[in-house]
Amino acid sequence: MQILGASFDTVEDQAAFATKFGFNFPLLADTERRLGLAYGATEDPKAGYAKRISYLIGPDGKVRKAYPKVNAAAHPEEVLKDL
Repeated sequence: MQILGASFDTVEDQAAFATKFGFNFPLLADTERRLGLAYGATEDPKAGYAKRISYLIGPDGKVRKAYPKVNAAAHPEEVLKDL
């Protein structure tokens, strides 16, 4: 299983954020908003922030479940139930 996070922040900002919160998974710097646009986190290529959304993607690369509204505190347990 691989967990990835992404936001529109720079690589440096992502690294600082991951260190601050002790994340043990990669955070992708989507500064050009390509992921955000492709996965529906934004409709505006100039957006300042992405929507907090999540996808469970299977080993075959297919989306198994979409989570259009994510509550950060409850989300890990929600995804674990869906695995």
